[in-house]
Amino acid sequence: MSEVRKLAGQSMIYGLGTIIPRFLNYAVLTPFYTRIFSDTRDYGVITEIYAWMVLLLVVLTYGMETGFFRFSQEKENSDKIYGTALLSLFITSVLFVVLANIFIRPLSALMNYSDNPDYIRMFAGIVAIDAFTAIPFAKLRKDNKPGLFSLIKITNVIITIGLVFFLLSIAPGIWEKSTGWFRKFYNPDYKVGYVFAANLIASAVTLIMVIPVIAGVKLKFSWEVWKRMIGYSFPLLLAGISGTINDALDKIILRRLMGDDVGLAAVGEYGAGYKIGVLMALFIQMYRFAAEPFFFERAKKSGARESYAFIMKYFILVMLVVYLVINLYISGFQYIVGANYRESITVVPLISMAYLLYGIYINHSIWYKLNDLTVYAVYITLIGAVITIIINLAFVPEFGYIASAWAHVASYGSMIIFSFIFARNHFVVDYKMRKIVPYFAMALMMVIFSQIYKYHSLAEELIINTVMLLSFVGYAQYRDKLITTFVREEKNGN
Repeated sequence: MSEVRKLAGQSMIYGLGTIIPRFLNYAVLTPFYTRIFSDTRDYGVITEIYAWMVLLLVVLTYGMETGFFRFSQEKENSDKIYGTALLSLFITSVLFVVLANIFIRPLSALMNYSDNPDYIRMFAGIVAIDAFTAIPFAKLRKDNKPGLFSLIKITNVIITIGLVFFLLSIAPGIWEKSTGWFRKFYNPDYKVGYVFAANLIASAVTLIMVIPVIAGVKLKFSWEVWKRMIGYSFPLLLAGISGTINDALDKIILRRLMGDDVGLAAVGEYGAGYKIGVLMALFIQMYRFAAEPFFFERAKKSGARESYAFIMKYFILVMLVVYLVINLYISGFQYIVGANYRESITVVPLISMAYLLYGIYINHSIWYKLNDLTVYAVYITLIGAVITIIINLAFVPEFGYIASAWAHVASYGSMIIFSFIFARNHFVVDYKMRKIVPYFAMALMMVIFSQIYKYHSLAEELIINTVMLLSFVGYAQYRDKLITTFVREEKNGN
């Protein structure tokens, strides 16, 4: 299982470019934002616009990243495939920025930011740059250069953090003491706008840093290759839009379902609690960056299905441990957000479980990617999107953002079910999921207990919850050798 160990190793390295930047985001920016923006509506603006970014980024990359991995296996056409994907995204990204600036007023009105069209201009620039650089980053992943990948990602976040702290914390003091040019340059009331300005500058620096990756290959565009890639990737675009509805729609429609001011405040509060729950997604993303190219490469070798089943089992076990850590020690994690936002920690168990289910779906979805059946991605994610929309529309007006959290669980759970149903006629892998059920039941009972039991002190809470966590790990070690499996394989050189 040396390939499996290679996947685990690359996942850790990619974690430098995924976990560390996002950890800095959560450990530095989220606490900073939720304290400096005491009005939850301000943080609601940030949460909502970044939700729009997630949606538009899917549209502007239109599945080309996965299409690049799929067709780059053709060694004789690798440069042509890279050049075609890169130039395609360059043209559409530039076109998006031009159109966004031409139609800035109706676009701002559509997004309910008529008073701040400058937010939308910066938003368009960030999305366009991030969409274009998706292919250079994909090439780094394909070429097994996780170190450079991580360096660029970390640099982006460090620049963002540095600028945000300067513009929101240091600059107001300079402005108060200044009598010259700085008073014309800086506006202390702009606040939220400086968050997007910092992000735009960091994205521009990222673009500069990936230029060597772009310049290192002679770019060639081929209509024939482009049509093949679009034919493969377009269903992924539709699936991506549906998947993004599952992920981001709640932050967009909460404001519209609950009323403008009340809804925007709810978006801010929900977004803060969501940030804690989405810690699970950090590990999922780290894993996905390494897993996607690995799965395509592994498909050519014997025993691929056994490897996929093995990976699924240990992925779930490890993610359940992460799930327990987040939720059993929520008394500590809640301090990631400011005091005005802490009521939203009620969504953390639901959001973290939803992302665990999403990780299972990511593992299982390899069946349609390997068999060029990406149309099934549309069917599956569309089902999830419909469930998300129905639950939000039906229950948010009465129950608020907790209904949005439940919608995530229901949506990703349904996607897993339908992925298994559709795969039965195309690419069957015996994942032995029934053997995983006791682990889920055990983890959920522990989290529910920790939620309803009235601890008498923080010390008692830490002791009891730590015993539960160690009991879970001990059970997994006894039943499936969670810890020693990889150690034994390393010694055997398998």
